[in-house]
Amino acid sequence: MATAIDNAQHMIDPEEEQAFMDAIQKWIARSVKPVVMEHDHEDKWPEQLVGEMADMGLFGATIGEEYGGLGLPATSYAKIVAEIASHWMAITGIFNSHLIMACAVERFGTAEQKAKWLPKFASGEIRGGLALTEPNAGTDLQAIRTTAVRDGDEYVINGTKTWISNGINGSCFALLVKTDPKADPRYKGMSLMIAPKGEGFTVGKKFKKLGYNSIDSAELVFDNYRIPADNLIGGVEGQGFFQATGGLELGRINVAARGVGLAEGSLRLATEYAQLRETMGKPISEHQAIQLKLGEMVTRARAARLLTLDAAEAYDRGERCDLEAGMAKYFASEAAVRNSEESMRVHGGYAYSKEYEIERYYRDSLLMCIGEGTNEMQRMIISKQWVKRNPA
Repeated sequence: MATAIDNAQHMIDPEEEQAFMDAIQKWIARSVKPVVMEHDHEDKWPEQLVGEMADMGLFGATIGEEYGGLGLPATSYAKIVAEIASHWMAITGIFNSHLIMACAVERFGTAEQKAKWLPKFASGEIRGGLALTEPNAGTDLQAIRTTAVRDGDEYVINGTKTWISNGINGSCFALLVKTDPKADPRYKGMSLMIAPKGEGFTVGKKFKKLGYNSIDSAELVFDNYRIPADNLIGGVEGQGFFQATGGLELGRINVAARGVGLAEGSLRLATEYAQLRETMGKPISEHQAIQLKLGEMVTRARAARLLTLDAAEAYDRGERCDLEAGMAKYFASEAAVRNSEESMRVHGGYAYSKEYEIERYYRDSLLMCIGEGTNEMQRMIISKQWVKRNPA
């Protein structure tokens, strides 16, 4: 039986949800589709789109209404992410990383921290993300080396984070540190801090990537960086590991939704092309080889969507859902890769051209199998949770 936790969201009226989805679709047609290829090819920060996302409330999508957010349930949030990702996946990362930071503060922060930070997170006045990964610590978060030493009413932080989304254009991060490097087990010495940019906090190199362009992935360097002790999320040291990983359930639902969008977008492009491209006197959609591909692609995309909504519904019920989120993230991300590859094959030689969108879907999809925990790790989580829920 899944364990209930304090993350339940209010349910949304179906008509209200559909109205929001209609607004998202109009925004995609008006603002996103005309610029996506230029921004992706040039790896250019979509400043105007970011402003429009803030105006629509996306930076407060899952933040409670009492703090100025939309308070959307995870199911609605997943549908929004999938819709946007079906046209341009990268921009969903701009508000997803930000919302995981906000989730940590909303779920585990003190009343004072929530009142101070969440309204500014919700409006997009302060935007940022999650700073966990280090050069020697990816999946194994307990191996981080960044330290925070208490000095009176402040913490002094030293260390380096890497591959941090929104690192350049973000202004605040949920920063995972070691407050007790000698703790055993290691997770008991970890804490999560609210870390706005300031003296001692510098941005290192921006990473060039195969895909996921237009969102900055950067190195963050902390050199005697000081923050108030009040920025320790929850006010108690040693809780950071669980605070950080707790937000990953929503993060994995988001990545699953991005996988759904990529899988469905790849299917859409393949379907359109197959009806327009002719060989041997008829559209290639009438050739059995292409029909077999499309049949598999549509089934794969649908299964990915249902698994993702299943995980989101469990999250909305306030249940522990690492099993469901892990299955959704694993299957949907693999579906994104497979559907984009099959769509490339449907497009034939044109798929290799930068003039066609499908090559971007293929490049972007590969990240989904790595982000928010590798799929190898997801399979281990799925197995352990399944056995735990089904004792002999």
